[in-house]
Amino acid sequence: MTSAQVDTPEKDSGKATGASEASEEGYERGLGSRQVQMIAIGGAIGVGLFLGAGANIAKAGPSLILMYALAGAIVFFIMRALGELLLYRPVSGSFAEYSREFLGPFFGYFTGWTYWLMWVVTGMAELTAAAIYVNYWFPAVPQWVTALVFLVILFGVNLISVKVFGELEFWFSMVKVTALIGMIVIGLGVLTFGFSSAGDTASVANLYQFDGFFPKGVGSSLMTLQGVMFAYLAVELVGVTAGESENPEKTLPKAINTLPWRIALFYVGALTVILCVVKWTEFAPGVSPFVAAFAKIGIPAGAGIVNFVVLTAALSSCNSGMYSTGRMLRTLADSGEAPAVFRKLSASKTPAFGITVSVLFMGIGVLLNYVVPEKAFGYVTSVATAAGIWTWLMILISHVLYRRAVEAGRLPASTFPAPGGAVCSWIAIVFLLFVTCLIAYDADSRVCLYVMAGWAAALGVGWLVLKNRNPEVAERREPAPLEKVN
Repeated sequence: MTSAQVDTPEKDSGKATGASEASEEGYERGLGSRQVQMIAIGGAIGVGLFLGAGANIAKAGPSLILMYALAGAIVFFIMRALGELLLYRPVSGSFAEYSREFLGPFFGYFTGWTYWLMWVVTGMAELTAAAIYVNYWFPAVPQWVTALVFLVILFGVNLISVKVFGELEFWFSMVKVTALIGMIVIGLGVLTFGFSSAGDTASVANLYQFDGFFPKGVGSSLMTLQGVMFAYLAVELVGVTAGESENPEKTLPKAINTLPWRIALFYVGALTVILCVVKWTEFAPGVSPFVAAFAKIGIPAGAGIVNFVVLTAALSSCNSGMYSTGRMLRTLADSGEAPAVFRKLSASKTPAFGITVSVLFMGIGVLLNYVVPEKAFGYVTSVATAAGIWTWLMILISHVLYRRAVEAGRLPASTFPAPGGAVCSWIAIVFLLFVTCLIAYDADSRVCLYVMAGWAAALGVGWLVLKNRNPEVAERREPAPLEKVN
């Protein structure tokens, strides 16, 4: 994963914010194709799959496979819409920039801050997941203690340096991808050759013989969509990463076009194999289905190894989230939409103050693990999903408005047009609104809508203050062309 930078359309000098200027300000540009591709693959594998799938399997049974496939198709529509926008005007922090361009300054401001919130809350979820993973080895250690320890360690790491970010995330992603492929291969081996203690019961029939493919009904299956969408939240960072790469015209289309097979293999494929090897009734909330499956297979130390892999994945995501939030606050400040103090860099070229503030907010996740450890993961994932849905809606609506402008001849066509044009974006918009209704219907996740309502009110007040102090913030400006990255 990577961070997002919101490029201001113009500086006081009237020049566009280009790649060279961003580099002088301390931002890392020039991610190679090797790093972008592996980060793109690894970005689709996170705590939502490794941990969240356990609770969703308990709710929906084998039909969860269909929910992941359905949501994956919608995510592909979102990513192709983002890809078209990025090739029209490749900017970092694209979500806020396109919202600002096509919907107005307030929407750019609101989207930037909401994306920051999404990463803060996602960091809480990753810390919670990491604490649950450690509980596998040390059940006597309270979740909140483990979450606090990891929070402090990762905070220290983020203050040291960001120069090796791309390379570290490459290897983190390599670990996740290799581990998942290994799990799939072993699972297929159990199904084909019947070895291990799970060999006698492993069968494709496990997908339907225990109360059918929809054991809890279609309604229960649909209710898992909010958790499924959380599992896909980080995938849009492919666009941001590619937008900051050396050659976005080549790396971005390649990264996005590999999304379908990544979803098919790592989500649909992995879950299908796991649910064939172990019947769905043996999975429980709060336990990684992959860890449980390897424990059932009986491979020596297999479950412990898998638990270590998913722990690494959670910490990797949280680490990247800290970097992302600190940088987002800095770029919001650069556009006059956050306090100017967030623009300062430390001696090690890190936005230390922004990271510190973000980590303090992530500390709320530690408090949740102390107060309601059994519900902490569910609460934070629902809030992160709501914030992510807003970001995706802004991408889709911006894409629809962009296509209208192209058809009217007001803007140039992108070199990477989305298949189906605005039609697929409208389908995705309706789907996301449907998921929002599901969140509102579910009593446990409904709390996130209250949180988002309070968040919207706070941002509304902040916008009024900004306009009074600096009326230019609310002025609609034409986007300036970006300098080409050499």
